[in-house]
This record gives sequence, structure tokens and C-alpha cells, in this order.
Amino acid sequence: MTARPKTAAKNASRKTVKKAAAKAADAKSRRRVTPARKRLVPAREARGLAAGDVALALDSPDVAPLAAEIARIGGAALGAYHEPLSGRPLILAVLPRDAVEPTPFQRDLSPTHAKRLAQKIDEAGAFLDPIIVVRGASGGLWTPNGRHRLAAAKVLGMRQITALVSPDEDLAFRILALNTEKAHNVRDRAMEVIRMARALAKRHPKAKESDYAAHFESPELLTLGIAFEHESRFAAGAYAPFLRKVDRFGTRSLPVALREREGQASRLLAIDVEVRKCVAALEARGFRSPYLRTFVVARCNPVRFHKAKKGDATPPMPINEALTRMLGAAKKFDVAKVRQQDLALVAAVASD
Repeated sequence: MTARPKTAAKNASRKTVKKAAAKAADAKSRRRVTPARKRLVPAREARGLAAGDVALALDSPDVAPLAAEIARIGGAALGAYHEPLSGRPLILAVLPRDAVEPTPFQRDLSPTHAKRLAQKIDEAGAFLDPIIVVRGASGGLWTPNGRHRLAAAKVLGMRQITALVSPDEDLAFRILALNTEKAHNVRDRAMEVIRMARALAKRHPKAKESDYAAHFESPELLTLGIAFEHESRFAAGAYAPFLRKVDRFGTRSLPVALREREGQASRLLAIDVEVRKCVAALEARGFRSPYLRTFVVARCNPVRFHKAKKGDATPPMPINEALTRMLGAAKKFDVAKVRQQDLALVAAVASD
């Protein structure tokens, strides 16, 4: 007895989905093979200072003015030294907790993390990790690395807090990569980078965006940061792979570059409006998956099949052209052509 046409179609669809899932699982298992660990190879030439060159007197001209400032605000300079790698001077000090503020471009405070950190410090019975402090734009003291420790000290009621104080004010803009106290998600990183960029644009308006590539970490974070400023729940994870292929640091001045990125972020948000319409239409057809947005974005991505060659920093197409094509693709997206097995394969890859 032959199967009915509808039943046969369902069976065929199920087989296709199973094959796609099995294929993705097989690829996943192959990728999970743990390669042999590479040995850490030390640098051929030793760097940094010798032990005798690290010590620095508090009355040294490099730190004496800063030590006097610390005493004036009610703190105490405990000692000074040359940082062993770069040789830059630093002061180990205790500072009045209320005299220190986080940098204005830093990521937002997580009260939950600050309370948990305070609990653990209290349980350990010691505040062992000094915060990093520099002189801020208005003459006060900023911590670019230690916001949650500062908040934890407040929760604990500490009067003084230990700090490594640097006379190098620009250190505040170079420390994002070291801020590992609470793991950054994409939103945290993007918001911190765009705030930093705006502060640097006022501080050094003639500097090029590309001059601060090391500070900003990755160019798409600037664009995503602006998008987050307009839409706090923006689904950055769906668009980051696309932006990484086409976004590059510009050679124009920071103020000009930021204006250009405002336009790019606006277009990215317009794309997301169309993507959300497509997701709603798919849901109306009965599709249910947390990867619907990722699936639609991937289908609209004009450079999704581009694979960059090793060492090639040239984008596959200019970002403005890529955004234009992506918006057009999102507007023309035909939800009627989407099959369940297509989504199943994307879900398997995305979850991996």
C-alpha cells in the first residue's frame, strides 16, 4: 500500500532534518578533537628592567607632585616604583574611597556583581587587589580598572582603598583589554568603546580613528556601541559576524569618523526593523526557534560566503555598500520559501 502524498512529504522532510542535524553533529564532534597543546615559547630577548632599576623614591621628580596630591586629599603614598615592563612610574597608595570615581566611558555597573564581590572579599577577610587610578579630566581621580572593586568597598563601608596610581592620564584609554574583573559581553564592550571614542574625540579632535585601533579592540564595536545607544536591547550577536567582515578602522579624524558611524548604525537599525518583520512573519507560519533572527540575518548577509585569506585585511566590499545590499535583501526576504530543515541546520551550527 503506497503512502499518501502528504504523509510521504512529511516523512521526506523529517529525513532531511535528521540528515542535516546528523551532519552538523558529526562536524561538531570532529571540531571537538583536542589538538596537542602548544608549548609557550619565551621571547628570545629579555625585556624590562633589572630588579635594581625598579625602585623609585617618593621624592623623585617623576612622582613627587602626584604624591603631594595624594596627601592633600587625605590619602597616603606608601611607595613608588618603575613598572618593570615599560619603566613608567607608579605609586602604591591608599586613597579615600570617596575621592575616586570610575571613568565616565566605562561599562555600566552591575550591582549584583558588586554585592557578590563584596561578600567574597569579606569572607576572605582582605582587600588584596589594588584598583588602577589616574588623574581625570577635571583634576579628580578616575579608576579605569576597578569599578566593581570600588563599589564593593562602598558596600563594605571601607574608608580607604588601595590603589596603583599612575601619572599617565592617557592610561585610562589603553586599559580596556585589561578590564577582566567581570567578563565583558558584546554590549559591555561596545558601550565602553563608544564612550571612550567620544571622550577621545573631545580630547584629541585631530587624531585619526585608526590611531586608536589598539584602544578600541575591534572596529565593529564602535558601530554596535552607537546602535546600543539608540536601542539598548539591540541583537548585536546576530550582526557581529557580518560587521567583522566589512567594518574597518577609518583614517579620518575621530569626530568625522563618529559622524559616519552614526549613519552606519542608523542603517543597521533600519535593517533590524525589516528583520524583525521577517521573524514575525515566520512565527505566524508556525516557526519557533531562538535562532530565527540569526537565520534571517544570515540569509540577508551579502558577504556570508566570503572567506578572508590569511593576512588579507581588505573587506570583501565597502561597509556602506554592504549595508545597502543587506537592507534590500531584508525588504525582499520571502518567508514562504523558508523550510523547516533550513532552520534546523542553522540552529545546530549556532548552538555549536
